[in-house]
Amino acid sequence: MTKSKINRRKFVRQSAAAAGAIMAVPFAAKAGFYMDKPAEKIRVALVGCGGRGTGAAAQALHAHPNVQLVSMADAFRDRLDSSLKNIREEIDDSENRIDVPESRKYVGFDAYKKAMKDADVVILTTSPGFRPIHFKEAVAQGKQVFMEKPVATDPAGIASVLETAKEARRKKLNVVVGLQRRYQNSYLELLKRYQDGMIGDITSAQVYWNSRGVWVRERKPSQNEMEYQMRNWYYFNWLCGDHIVEQHIHNMDVVNWFKDDYPHHSQGMGGRTVRVGPEYGEIFDHHFVEYHYKDGVVMNSQCRHQPNTMSRVDEILTGTKGRIHCGAGKIEDLDGNVLFEFDRSKENNPYQTEHDLLFDAISKGEYKFDDTEQGAHSTLTAIVGRLSTYSGQVINQKTALDSGLSIQPEEYAWDATPPVLPGDDGLYPCAVPGETVYFKS
Repeated sequence: MTKSKINRRKFVRQSAAAAGAIMAVPFAAKAGFYMDKPAEKIRVALVGCGGRGTGAAAQALHAHPNVQLVSMADAFRDRLDSSLKNIREEIDDSENRIDVPESRKYVGFDAYKKAMKDADVVILTTSPGFRPIHFKEAVAQGKQVFMEKPVATDPAGIASVLETAKEARRKKLNVVVGLQRRYQNSYLELLKRYQDGMIGDITSAQVYWNSRGVWVRERKPSQNEMEYQMRNWYYFNWLCGDHIVEQHIHNMDVVNWFKDDYPHHSQGMGGRTVRVGPEYGEIFDHHFVEYHYKDGVVMNSQCRHQPNTMSRVDEILTGTKGRIHCGAGKIEDLDGNVLFEFDRSKENNPYQTEHDLLFDAISKGEYKFDDTEQGAHSTLTAIVGRLSTYSGQVINQKTALDSGLSIQPEEYAWDATPPVLPGDDGLYPCAVPGETVYFKS
């Protein structure tokens, strides 16, 4: 991750962000404190030193002057070193707030346990397949948590996260999940007007994450299968969950948030027509899912990774009286007349606001944030969408959650066997709708 890429994530607190900060609190706990007194230094451990982890660490350091990065963990030493270098280039460290000596650089599958011991707050930004075990360890050690979405890649992982959430609440540990639209001023203004009745009752929704796709990392001759999959993690479901989970969760979460509910069941279709080589592992390059809520509302979801096609990332919610265009920050009546348009000069950077609010609460010894359950259920929404497109079955969300379905390896080790292996032709086996079956009807 280059410095310029970090800077695109950097939004130092400006007046607009400050104005939105009070509004951007998705959860307010009952009065309670997790510590006897406010912290003079807030020690942070970064677990997962890729691009998002590097950006999140920088945002944490920008969030509060008492934040100090004290330890880092990653499966790969080169990623840790690159991350630390980029953070140092991003942050003015005249007060020695980046204090990561050699003794607090941890590498390997168990590195996360060691890094957490040095910290008060843990940033969890590895590939999402590891999130359930990392979150469980962080809470067991009594740490405050920022964790990126999605929070798992399979139903068993979601069940684990929900169970850990109970312990986090018992310990009054702040947990923020990186579904940043919930912290974004334009979305919060749209939500307020929806709740005030501007569009009436939601009757349908359309959500999109259509793009050309993301990076691919070539296989190196020195890599065994486990290292290759860890390096090229986006294309293996046990690590990533497919792009419907890793990216499209944001859009589905918006509808879940506005409706204050989660889909009951879904059905869909998808496949691989463009990104079909071995470098694309086992994931599909397009998905279309029809999600049904208990009240009869249908959310139509589409996402794809196909170059030279229409790109769109957005959420549209239609009601009995009007329509919300989330990306445009606009509300229209059913005839297309504009009822409200968000003033973009009042927009904040939600990525930064997440950290601003979290570390402000921690600095004061306050317990304010519990994002885990909403993060888990919206992740499950995306996972159920994947199960629907892979199988062609109608998938009930509760059935999936109760199934205990896991796609994780039996062991996390460099010499362990990943859950999926290439055939003699180098291609990885992929789901086939109509043949792949998850649950009996």
